[in-house]
Amino acid sequence: MEIFGRVNNKSSILDRLHIRRRSPIGLRIAPLVDMIFLLLIFFLVAAKWRAKEDFLPLQLATAGIGVQTAGKPEPLLIQISQTGDNCQVRIGTAYIVDIHSQKTEEGLAVMMEKTRQCLLEQKRYASDPVEIICASGVKWEYLAKIYNIFVGMGINDITFRMTGDSANAPAK
Repeated sequence: MEIFGRVNNKSSILDRLHIRRRSPIGLRIAPLVDMIFLLLIFFLVAAKWRAKEDFLPLQLATAGIGVQTAGKPEPLLIQISQTGDNCQVRIGTAYIVDIHSQKTEEGLAVMMEKTRQCLLEQKRYASDPVEIICASGVKWEYLAKIYNIFVGMGINDITFRMTGDSANAPAK
């Protein structure tokens, strides 16, 4: 009897497990909600957002007649030419400074003062552009020292006009 009793016990245990495995048919909501959120995030990231088509990036002037906006000013022209062992610097159209080879520092100091005067007379700022026109025979040491003086004065917008020869430079 023991054998039959054990078999009956095993079959009753299997029946109980079978009953537990059988669950009512229905939807499991948690994985469905997860998938919906993942799809929503995917479409938000993948979507190409466009600006409104009737919008133009236009900035209208403020109320006021004849108000002009200031553009970038014309550069201050500095012309450097070689005269023998000496150097001649023309600052704008107003000043000419001779830098002698024996008294280079004094000539550079005069050039710095004349440049400051020219900037003040023309109501320019140190941020305004400066254009250096260098003749073909000018020694490198003069050009480098003049450039260093301008940088020391706080003038940083310096360009060099590239010319084939001094004939292309503006008239003196």
